Amino acid sequence: MKICAALALAATASAFQSASKPAVRSSVAVQESKADLEAMAKKLNPIVGFYDPLNLAEAEFWGTSNEATIGFLRHAEIKHGRVAMFAFVGYIVHANGIKFPWPMQMDGSPFPSETNPPALWDAISMDAKWQIFSVIAFLEFWSELSTPSNKHYMAGGRPGDFPDFVSGPEGIPHPVPFNYFDPFKLSKNKSAEAKERGLLVEINNGRLAMIGILGFLQEETLPGSVPALKGIVGSYDGEVMAPFSDNILGKPFGL
Repeated sequence: MKICAALALAATASAFQSASKPAVRSSVAVQESKADLEAMAKKLNPIVGFYDPLNLAEAEFWGTSNEATIGFLRHAEIKHGRVAMFAFVGYIVHANGIKFPWPMQMDGSPFPSETNPPALWDAISMDAKWQIFSVIAFLEFWSELSTPSNKHYMAGGRPGDFPDFVSGPEGIPHPVPFNYFDPFKLSKNKSAEAKERGLLVEINNGRLAMIGILGFLQEETLPGSVPALKGIVGSYDGEVMAPFSDNILGKPFGL
């Protein structure tokens, strides 16, 4: 929950109105410009339109081109929107006491019964946390790969796309029956228009989820700061941005 909040916060820097091509998996290069962002902004939010107060749409990060920078920002927004959606749903699930019925660890330890999501994270063992972060690290590593069938998002690849899990000498050394992107091939036969609309919906839902999860955590750490959530969420006096703080002598990780 805490790392989701951190990623959601980082994503707000790139959450400006943006554009996208239909989400078709292809090796064809996609280079989006500010004009593309302005055109798609009206589709995403006709009332707000194009909104870029930090002028990020004209930036050139790390000496790259403007198109590469837009690809980076687009990918960051989509990815962090997805993380925020997971976090928002996860918060609601845990706040309602929903958990797996089987033991959490090999020694038979049950899942914690805490219903305050940040406090629940603190109750998880260090071993369990490292398992979670190990999976996240692998997915991050794999998502940065550039292959003949999947260009990097800063080199003409489609923002938000995720490389297929490839088996063999140049991939994972064992069969992988499902891919992280569309594992059940639900979008395989969808039209380009349906895919484009789906991506627009995902972007808007991700933006709302980033606001939602940060609102939950804001009210938890500073009661009364979000009047609409007063009395609905619990309170938390820990450090939401220090995911290992409760496991290392009560201090934030690394301090």
